[in-house]
Formats: sequence, C-alpha cells, structure tokens
Amino acid sequence: METLVHRDALARFGYALSDPTRALILLSLRDGGRYPSDLADAIGVSRQIVSNHLACLRGCGLVVAEAEGRRSRYELADPRITHALNDILGLVLDVDPNCCTENGCS
Repeated sequence: METLVHRDALARFGYALSDPTRALILLSLRDGGRYPSDLADAIGVSRQIVSNHLACLRGCGLVVAEAEGRRSRYELADPRITHALNDILGLVLDVDPNCCTENGCS
C-alpha cells in the first residue's frame, strides 16, 4: 500500500513540474506566499493562466490558499516541498538535448 501512495505522490509532483508555468509558480513560492497577481507579473503570464495553474497545484496537494480579506495568498503546502525543489535544482544531470523535449522523450 505504501508503494502506491509513494507512486501517486511522485506522479502528482512530476505532473506539476511537467508544465513550465507550474514549475515557475512552484519555484516562486519557495521563499514564501504570494498573491496570484504578483505571480502573474513575476512570471509574465495572465492572471487567468496563473489561476488555472494554481487550481491544478491545489488539486495535486502542492499549494494551499490562505484567505487574507478579499484576496488569497498561495504558499507551498508543506515546507518539505521547498527542500525537494532545491534538491532537484541541485542535481547535475547528463542530459541528451534531443530527449525530453516538448515533443516527448525519444
């Protein structure tokens, strides 16, 4: 049973990171909570796009929304996500430039 839980958690994390906009949102939230409008400005996409991706990340269990008056501030759901992202960024991979492109893995 634990293996299935681990597999599902990794699949959700991988799915979240598979989109460049979601990856940028997660990276932007490593230093603390942000408002969707600030995220949109920081990564150069519309507020609607950020909103859609935040809904996905919430569904994956990676971010939570904290109500602040009429606005919501988003943050990573668990501090270990920050550590995981930093660990992934610290990896040095020998990558084939023709593999794992937008067209899929070859």
